[in-house]
Amino acid sequence: MTHALKTPDSSQKADSKALYGGTSSRRITVRDIAAAKERGEKWPMLTAYDAMTASVFDEAGIPVLLVGDSMGNCHLGYESTVPVTMDEIALLSAAVVRGTKRALVVGDLPFGSYQEGAVQALRNATRLVKEAGVGAVKLEGGERSAHQIELLVQAGIPVMAHVGLTPQSVNAYGGYPVQGRGEEAAQQLLRDAKAVQDAGAFAVVLELVPAELAAEVTRTLHIPTVGIGAGVECDAQVLVWTDMAGMTSGRLPRFVKQYAQVREVLGGAAKAFAEDVVGGAYPAEEHSFH
Repeated sequence: MTHALKTPDSSQKADSKALYGGTSSRRITVRDIAAAKERGEKWPMLTAYDAMTASVFDEAGIPVLLVGDSMGNCHLGYESTVPVTMDEIALLSAAVVRGTKRALVVGDLPFGSYQEGAVQALRNATRLVKEAGVGAVKLEGGERSAHQIELLVQAGIPVMAHVGLTPQSVNAYGGYPVQGRGEEAAQQLLRDAKAVQDAGAFAVVLELVPAELAAEVTRTLHIPTVGIGAGVECDAQVLVWTDMAGMTSGRLPRFVKQYAQVREVLGGAAKAFAEDVVGGAYPAEEHSFH
């Protein structure tokens, strides 16, 4: 009795290449990101700032991890992203790279590391690639950052752009307002998105942008859009992991959905440990040596 060989259909082949849920164990690259856009595949991105957390997300199949300057707020204790330094980004980016095997690791260029011009941007982006081992860098700004993006891409460094609300400009904004409201502002955001695409960016983050405008940008561009507070039509979505996992305390942005309550769980574990120590229950006999 003979059996016909079964070949995977097109949907199975597509699934094997999927950014999330795919079977490949090699590092994801910007070519994979471009292919996902062509397939119409949506994908998730999270921030990460240390090797252990990054390894959890990598094992969970998150295809892109951003070592964001959001570390200033949620990891380093700063009031904004502005004080974050290149030394801090480089150190934590290297840790995330060491903690992962599959995810594309993107390192943020912090405030003051690229605003002087393309040469400064290239110097600092090169440092993240050489010292930390990131697969790409991210920087804020549309038309105003196009020259920096162009030079980095020409030098062989993939760039993820970031338009809309750019947190490094918090002092200029006077807060974190939604961007792109009104015809003039919407047209400027569209110009910014097209400018970073034309400069060679492989993807663009859209932050705090009206959903309808983000959908228009997504339809217009051939590179993927990564939304954060920009509606469901973006090609990908990103959240700061401490927001996503319920580690952040206090008031959260409207766009955040919490998928766990890690702060509560961790606090409970710390209290249980403390009570065992105070009451003499820890260490027990099984935790002791003789």
